[in-house]
Amino acid sequence: MTKQRLVVLGGGESGVGTALLGKEKGFEVFVSDKGKIKEKYKQVLIHNEIEWEDETHTEAKVLNADVVMKSPGIPDKINLINQIKEKGIPVVSEIEFASKYTDAVIVGITGSNGKTTTATLTHYILNKVLNVGLAGNIGDSFAKQVLEKDFENYVLEISSFQLDDIVDFKPKIAVLLNITPDHLDRYDYKFENYIASKFRIAMNQTKADYLIYDADDDVITNHLKNHPVQSTLLPFSLVKKIENGAYLDHNNIKITIDNNQIIMPTSNLALEGKHNIKNAMAASTVAHLLKIRKQTIRESLENFQGVEHRLEQVLKINKVQYINDSKATNVNATYYALESMGAPTVWIVGGVDKGNNYEELFPFINEKVKAIICLGVDNEKLISTFGNMVDVIVETQFISEAVKIAYKVADAGDNVLLSPACASFDLFENYEDRGRQFKNAVRNL
Repeated sequence: MTKQRLVVLGGGESGVGTALLGKEKGFEVFVSDKGKIKEKYKQVLIHNEIEWEDETHTEAKVLNADVVMKSPGIPDKINLINQIKEKGIPVVSEIEFASKYTDAVIVGITGSNGKTTTATLTHYILNKVLNVGLAGNIGDSFAKQVLEKDFENYVLEISSFQLDDIVDFKPKIAVLLNITPDHLDRYDYKFENYIASKFRIAMNQTKADYLIYDADDDVITNHLKNHPVQSTLLPFSLVKKIENGAYLDHNNIKITIDNNQIIMPTSNLALEGKHNIKNAMAASTVAHLLKIRKQTIRESLENFQGVEHRLEQVLKINKVQYINDSKATNVNATYYALESMGAPTVWIVGGVDKGNNYEELFPFINEKVKAIICLGVDNEKLISTFGNMVDVIVETQFISEAVKIAYKVADAGDNVLLSPACASFDLFENYEDRGRQFKNAVRNL
């Protein structure tokens, strides 16, 4: 019997993980990357005797595949993907491929914002009691963990790009945190395409599966009205009373599932801000569903310190607090950051604009922002949008300079906030690189 041929497009974390799992499961595997494959991944491929190429796609070696795993960073629109699809070769994402080889309980978490915080928090709670892996858009690849660890449970942070290439993938528990315009350049600039993509997380769910979602998010509730899902619904809300699900009652989170109730005061939450109450509700609902003790959930929420590059308090210098929110790659994420500022703020913003509309930030700019530092190759839109709203607006292309300017402008008691609202690829490798450079610059003050 001839081996099935698995072609993996993209030699990064998800690609190499898929290649390893594919080889173990008896596929003939070929990895192809249009860019350069990082040295550490090359070594893994060589060590495991997996054929690979980089800085090119050899069509003849790709178009003879039985199945193609496409890295989430590769757009659907490129010519090679069209050719693969014309040949009727299935194109799947890593989560689709890997989920076929595990019987674990899968918690899938998606949304425009808060995915990493909620996935990390959910894993933090479950990990106190259960055998659980954390993967998807975060940490070690899901495929590699299925191969090496085979956990009984997984918490997966899942992007819309990964959901675009699922076929049968079905999480036992799906979490949909929020939907705001993001990545529209990949969805023909149609918001409804992006919304439909996010809802794919529930497309294979049945009544025996759960969808936890934000009942305060009009985009989600309207879509559910017009496109009902089969899943058992567990909404969470800060303003409505919820029979089955989670809601806020006089600063207490109340979660009810089948008449079993947990009550937790929000005053003890380690993470600050309204959006983090929602993230805590989502994570706690998952934990409650998986029968984690109330005391364990409570303690976890009190101790969880948050995620690097997400409203991360770096240092206080001369009574000025420096905050790294480099992970804020869209306007909505920056909205949450500015909303949670309790002091006058020097705001560092900018990068690759994904078609941003900054209007929802205006009230915060007027109320809290005393100076704006634009950090991007092209800052024209920022300057024309905010130029006459603040007294001080400057631009730079160096993070060290941005931090020095902030240092001069900020007074005792102020905040300096890096919350770019944009992608980082014009000046940095990724948002982590941007966040680390910011922290180094602050420490060098």
